[in-house]
Amino acid sequence: MELPPWASLPGIVLAAAVLRRGHRAYRLPPGPTPWPIIGNLNLIGALPHRSIHELSKRYGPLMQLRFWCFPVVVGS
Repeated sequence: MELPPWASLPGIVLAAAVLRRGHRAYRLPPGPTPWPIIGNLNLIGALPHRSIHELSKRYGPLMQLRFWCFPVVVGS
């Protein structure tokens, strides 16, 4: 007896649900609150190395910044 082609769909959905439940949320380093679209680009001035140094004084040597929609972890 041959199964119809859609018969494997419930198994795929169940496997995806189990894998999603096992997904671990990673703890990200602290950082400033980003703006909705531009992220943290407003905090970077004409001299980016000095701006990041000032941010590292406040948030520590490892911090997360968001440039547009891309999360960036910065170590200084």
